[in-house]
Amino acid sequence: MGEPPANSGYDRHRPVLLDEVVELLKPRDGGIYVDGTFGAGGYSRAILGAADCLVYAIDRDPDAITGGAAMAAEFAGRLTLIEGRFADMGSLLAGLEVAAVDGVVLDVGVSSMQVDEAARGFSFIKDGPLDMRMEQSGPSAADVINALPEAQLKRVIAVLGEEKRARSIAKAIAGRRAEQAFSRTSELASLIEKTIGKRPGERIHPATRTFQALRIFVNGELDQLAQGLSAAENLLAPGGRLLVVSFHSLEDRIVKRFFAGRSGKTARPSRHAPPAEEGPAASFVDLSRGGVVPSAAEVDINPRARSARLRAGERTTHPALAFDAANPGLGVPKLEAISC
Repeated sequence: MGEPPANSGYDRHRPVLLDEVVELLKPRDGGIYVDGTFGAGGYSRAILGAADCLVYAIDRDPDAITGGAAMAAEFAGRLTLIEGRFADMGSLLAGLEVAAVDGVVLDVGVSSMQVDEAARGFSFIKDGPLDMRMEQSGPSAADVINALPEAQLKRVIAVLGEEKRARSIAKAIAGRRAEQAFSRTSELASLIEKTIGKRPGERIHPATRTFQALRIFVNGELDQLAQGLSAAENLLAPGGRLLVVSFHSLEDRIVKRFFAGRSGKTARPSRHAPPAEEGPAASFVDLSRGGVVPSAAEVDINPRARSARLRAGERTTHPALAFDAANPGLGVPKLEAISC
């Protein structure tokens, strides 16, 4: 996902596809909802404004929880902020004696607030420490860039960034760090731009895909997404709805496969292959076949929206499917051998 220009004139606190999310979620009076990626609170505010309901808002970034204190006070008794990962929503809400909810909303990826703050190190436009840690703990992007073997670094960039020129980038990084370790975002962005340049007609910055790959790797985002989808499946009451907004193909592929598998629409490997044996009863009804994309008007106002896609499903009365973290079957890239 690229970074919109500073003078684009849109409200960074308004989430992408906000109206479509509220319309599909259908908040009701007395309902209980989870905003699994609180950020600046845009979805939570819209849900609370649509019905006399309760919202449990989760965010792994401590700055988001601190920043939401005023909003929690504004909606006292209706909005509860929880610092943690949405993948753990089941245990987090169980600790608050909440066993089931009527809706879950996830806006996956980096937030505009995180990109805006140069000190967080997510931006290839604004110089800052090469960090990218959402929870502000654990190995940073600089640790990965400076310590990961070249071959593994190339794989991270190629798989998680879908960068075709990953080999050249990894080689350039390895050569530069042998002389001087990376510590700033501008150092890495400049090296990538110098190494691969910008192709004619290409809209995104040459460093976009590499920064995406590092961010996903540092925060384990795709594994968290797969686990979070399963957690929501277990937490939702019959008739409850799960909505997920994603911003690139890796995320969307996982969400698409989840809803396909849970709604009994998993495709055969070939049209000539025999029908598969009937699997477990569908735990979701797919509400958005093909996904919902932003209008041209929203993209004009908010460039961040151009790659967004919303998928949604409604929980049935059938049991949730068992989740195997080691093999979730959702197309999560296998990068277990890579460590820093």
